[in-house]
Amino acid sequence: MRRLWSRFGIRALALALLVAGIGGGYHLGQGREAQREGVRAQLVADADQQEVEYLKERHREYTVATAHQREAQRAAAEKAAAAAKTEAERARKAADAAGRRKREEEEAKAEPKPYSGPIPASCNEYSGNRRTGCALLLASGFGIDQMPCLDKLWTKESGWNHKARNPSSGAYGIPQAYPGGKMSSAGTDWETNPATQIKWGLGYIKGRYDDPCGAWAHSEDVGSY
Repeated sequence: MRRLWSRFGIRALALALLVAGIGGGYHLGQGREAQREGVRAQLVADADQQEVEYLKERHREYTVATAHQREAQRAAAEKAAAAAKTEAERARKAADAAGRRKREEEEAKAEPKPYSGPIPASCNEYSGNRRTGCALLLASGFGIDQMPCLDKLWTKESGWNHKARNPSSGAYGIPQAYPGGKMSSAGTDWETNPATQIKWGLGYIKGRYDDPCGAWAHSEDVGSY
């Protein structure tokens, strides 16, 4: 009887060992699989991290390249604008010079139109500032035939009013000197004395147009003298 139980005990022990071995192998297999999964997960994580770093680096490179491109475009735009401004200024100066040359050529071609109106017999035909102007005209060496031109010129400019002032330009007096202070070369009382203004005006006409009829012709052509 003891031998029978002994055989059963040995078989039970063997069976237990077998089950334990199978269980241990199963758990060992599970551990190895878990280890392999962990390795794979780590590799995937490392690959993801490398990809993220690569993308970040590419983004930094793109940002730097874009900044350089924008700076180059800005510099090119500034250079183009400066060149355009320089060219526009050059064209404006050329146009101004051409305009001046044309005006000078036209003025050179324009010949004074001789006065063909009635000639006064004497200065007694005038009164007020006109009579003074006529007397000073003769004293300056001009003939009485120049008086009608002078009369028209300064009638147009100021109406022979020695206090006339142009509100837009500031021109002053009978000859409408601009600025009025120019007439101080003929006398310190240029603001109030018609004779001082007339003397200055006759000197200006003689120096620039030779005589009052030349000044009047110029005024008729361009609107001023």
